[in-house]
Amino acid sequence: MNDTLRQRVAALRRDLDTHNRAYYEHDAPTISDADYDALFRELQALEREYPELQSPDSPTLRVGGRALEAFAQVIHAVPMLSIQTETDTEASGADHFDARVRKELELAETALPIEYLAELKFDGLAVSLRYENGVLTQGATRGDGVTGEDVTQNLKTVRDIPLRLRGEAPPLLEVRGEAYMRRDDLARYNEKAMARGEKPLVNPRNGAAGSIRQLDPSIAKSRPLRFFAYGIGAVEGWTLPATHGELLAALAAFGFPVCEHRAVAHGAAALADFHARMGALRAQLPFDIDGVVYKVNSLELQRRLGFRSREPRWAVAHKYPAEEARTKVEAIEVQVGRTGAITPVARLQPVFVGGVTVTNATLHNEDEIRRKDVRVGDTVIVRRAGDVIPEVVRVVLAEDRRQGTEDSPSAAALPSRGDGRQPPYELPKTCPECGSQVVREEGGAIVRCAGGLVCPAQVKGALIHFASRRAMDIEGLGDKLVEQLVDSGLVKTPADLYTLSASRLAALERMGEKSAENRVAAIEKSKDSSLARFIFALGIRNVGETTARDLARYFGKLDALRNADTETLLNVPDVGPVVAESIRDFFAEAHNREVIASLMAAGVHWTEGEGQVDAPPGVFSGKTFVLTGTLPTLKRDEAKALIEAAGGKASGSVSKKTDYVIAGEEAGSKLDKARELGIPILNEAELLQLINTQESEKP
Repeated sequence: MNDTLRQRVAALRRDLDTHNRAYYEHDAPTISDADYDALFRELQALEREYPELQSPDSPTLRVGGRALEAFAQVIHAVPMLSIQTETDTEASGADHFDARVRKELELAETALPIEYLAELKFDGLAVSLRYENGVLTQGATRGDGVTGEDVTQNLKTVRDIPLRLRGEAPPLLEVRGEAYMRRDDLARYNEKAMARGEKPLVNPRNGAAGSIRQLDPSIAKSRPLRFFAYGIGAVEGWTLPATHGELLAALAAFGFPVCEHRAVAHGAAALADFHARMGALRAQLPFDIDGVVYKVNSLELQRRLGFRSREPRWAVAHKYPAEEARTKVEAIEVQVGRTGAITPVARLQPVFVGGVTVTNATLHNEDEIRRKDVRVGDTVIVRRAGDVIPEVVRVVLAEDRRQGTEDSPSAAALPSRGDGRQPPYELPKTCPECGSQVVREEGGAIVRCAGGLVCPAQVKGALIHFASRRAMDIEGLGDKLVEQLVDSGLVKTPADLYTLSASRLAALERMGEKSAENRVAAIEKSKDSSLARFIFALGIRNVGETTARDLARYFGKLDALRNADTETLLNVPDVGPVVAESIRDFFAEAHNREVIASLMAAGVHWTEGEGQVDAPPGVFSGKTFVLTGTLPTLKRDEAKALIEAAGGKASGSVSKKTDYVIAGEEAGSKLDKARELGIPILNEAELLQLINTQESEKP
């Protein structure tokens, strides 16, 4: 092999890298697709013929490797922490953040304004890229902030992620950023996908997240993924710049795409101005954002401010108001959930809101339908924020349109309902899935199907819950596989899982022999469980993970729990009359007892006598919390995790033993019960403040 070949390979790599940057970073192609493909194929052929010329930063590596069975875990050297969300979407949200920072820094009112760096809050998937001596060696998802998933092969297919850094690279550099999709790229992809008879991607955010987490890299390569860098993780052998703005400029010099929409801002007024300007520009951007991010610009001040819990004190995400749109209710139907909950859903005339076309919106429950008086044929306002399920906010009354009280100037043009309005909607008396009776608990807002495990909707949900990580932890048994197992008739109850063979699983569509063997091994492994996990896995209504642990600690044996009367159950911490009734009803059902017996006969076991475990110490030790309604930023599991991390317990029902109720939007009867009993009621912000205050007061 001569030097001419080496020089040609090096030139091809340089040219392909230059063309990639022109296309993906500057939207200014310098070569046709056909010419690019010709150069790419030439490089591929040379590397194939002369393997010694292959390089870890070659553009040919962007084709992706073999499909994986599962992602390996990655422990982040520096945790990928979340950023606190400022829920005040007005200009005053910037004032709140600035005031907190000035207070933390103990600045006088007369002190100069703080210098910030304001950026966009991208709506994609956060990832971390690890470079060793300038070469990309690993890519990972954020995961829970401490542990992510190794998605290196997929991230290598993203053409604007550099495989080798430009210039003099440090020995180690971890770059954090967002994998995302542009709206126009998504539209072109979906058009081609539908022409091929494939299912289109729902929206840019879900498209990006789903593409990065594909086990087959060829799928990720086929998706129009892009990347923006916005921070760093672990670093070795590199002197950091003085400010975050200079850090972003340094990342751009290394070859990373950095969004141009960023600004140095002095003080709260400048932050609010950036928030407003980007809000006005939002619809014109080629990608989705749901807010902006403010960061103290000085890295030294960032170090001084430090962190609270899992969030930096020097940064905040300032969101925009939820997007709303007007449409018409074409029908009202019901969905049956895992626990038998009957949820009414409005079928809508398609309307574009919050980055997606919405055709369905939740009506929550029977009380909400009556309170909002939503009927078939009504014109309604629909709201969607981020990944939140679209909901009907309110009905647009005919008099609103006549009097011009609606925001839209076209409201008056909408036809009046007049007197021809449909009658009030009534929930069905029987379950649409199985025909069983539907019942409403006394004092509750939810109507449920009484069919239990005979209801197809509940069987699938019950199996998904049974196999979930915090229950029996059956790896690989996700929604799609459960659907296949139930639809094919292979599984009707959780006990049927333990009768599956690899050969029967391998016969399912898109299930290879190796995958089938792995699933059977995971099912077998799950037989060695704990009593707390098993109780939680049964899906007893009102019995969450915390209550399951309390029951296991108190009784120690399943038979003792199964035979306990109501009076005995009420002696368990945080078990009130509603929970006790749910437990008694569950074990009173013959089919539930049969399923449990079948599970134990199949070999599911645990160590008996695991009761009387002391509660973990913490600032909330001995305190019981009840969550109700939808919190502004925290998901239910996230709020529970915060409470339990501080030593508290998250209960499913309100009783005299409850110390606090955390209430969000659409809070129901639990909030009323708390007021009746005089229990302190907190919102999300007050909960977080209580945690932070208690933590700061710990010795």
